[in-house]
Amino acid sequence: MSEIKSMLPNSIKQAREMIANGELTVSGLVNEYLKNIKDKNGDINAYLEIFEDVIDQAKELDGKIGEMENKPLFGIPFSIKDNILISGKICSAGSKMLENYKAVYNATVIEKLKDAGAVIIGRVNMDEFAMGASTENSAFGVTKNPHDLSRVSGGSSGGSAASVAADMCLASLGSDTGGSIRQPAAFCGAVGVSPTYGSVSRYGLIAMASSFDQIGPIAKSVEDAEIIFNVIKGADKMDSTSVLGEGKGKKENTLPEKLKIGILKYNKTGVSDEINKTVEAAAEKLKNLGHEITDIEIPNIDYSVPCYYVLVPAEVSSNLARFDGVRYGLYAEGSNLTDDYMKTRGKGFGAEVKRRIMLGTYVLSAGYYDNYYLKAQKAREIIKQDFKKAFESVDAIISPATANTAFKIGEKSDNPLAMYLEDLFTAPSKVAGLPAISVPFGAGEGGLPIGVQFTAPWFREDILFKIGKELEK
Repeated sequence: MSEIKSMLPNSIKQAREMIANGELTVSGLVNEYLKNIKDKNGDINAYLEIFEDVIDQAKELDGKIGEMENKPLFGIPFSIKDNILISGKICSAGSKMLENYKAVYNATVIEKLKDAGAVIIGRVNMDEFAMGASTENSAFGVTKNPHDLSRVSGGSSGGSAASVAADMCLASLGSDTGGSIRQPAAFCGAVGVSPTYGSVSRYGLIAMASSFDQIGPIAKSVEDAEIIFNVIKGADKMDSTSVLGEGKGKKENTLPEKLKIGILKYNKTGVSDEINKTVEAAAEKLKNLGHEITDIEIPNIDYSVPCYYVLVPAEVSSNLARFDGVRYGLYAEGSNLTDDYMKTRGKGFGAEVKRRIMLGTYVLSAGYYDNYYLKAQKAREIIKQDFKKAFESVDAIISPATANTAFKIGEKSDNPLAMYLEDLFTAPSKVAGLPAISVPFGAGEGGLPIGVQFTAPWFREDILFKIGKELEK
């Protein structure tokens, strides 16, 4: 397209400058992404739906150029994970259970994006009800990695990461429960941020595990992720778990020029050599930039994944009880009410969702609650205290985002335990409710992206953005 010389902007800032300078219109920008989607989505399967009003959204903004100064996302094309409600649009959570469910209101983050001038192109694929690490659990087919179509894009926000990496949007919103933003971002070579629990409203996010779920951005750069986070963050009267966060971090603490960054001690034998070397190289670069690098140990971090896979299924069992064929979503007729429930849930849920519901119901049942759920809650608190103590001596922690680069489609789909271990490095921050970011840093064998993860104290996303931007330079 001559209007933008077939060159897509590589950042929010550049896109805004091009629109402001008259180098392109919002409609022109959106059309270029729609062209990419037409060319690529058949192979990648990131988008489940392109919204029919996307051109209307763009044209409306073309008539409001004078308002763009106060709209930080003016004209920026977004994809949205299919578990975030957009009024009047289908929101299936990657499941047959909600295949035809239309949202009746906007999630708070959607209202904030719209107020900031974003264009929402469509909804993107995900593991069913956000349960998975490969998008292979979607009822609508796997999303493939744009760097190698034989490999997974990660999960559960695989569609979000793939759509950004394949230039089918400029940014996306995903959700992170155990690593569902950072792991696919690492696999696809994008930036993924899982904010502090409570810093972004969950109102309008289809719940998986309510004490873990958090909406966050997937973007092309750390600066873009920071811009999006600053738009969507903040307390919301519709979400009692959301908090302002400002008083807990940014106003009380200054951001020092030079930081003390701890390298997490971990068992390197289970991690690929190329990732171990990448983490070391990232730490060396930060050291050369003047930051202090030291070793840090989180004593009980190895219990994070077991703790996570007791608590999360328990919350899944509770949250997904509402999908019974009575209130909304799929309905399968049985011989009586109980049979209605059985047939609806049997037909509507996939294998992984059923597995986690059964596991969660088991750990909450009489005789097992104390042995499993209660112990996991106590372990969660111990892990939080371990991180709290660690952050008394360091400003941030560096670690791998994933143990390996993107794996082959089908390689782990028959091995739930291997899939659960995909959360090895991402689950600890979620157990503690901490903010974390995955930043692309180099590539492994075959050019597959590698992500380096940074974790910061509660409500100190500003530290993550500072480190990430320096690493990107």
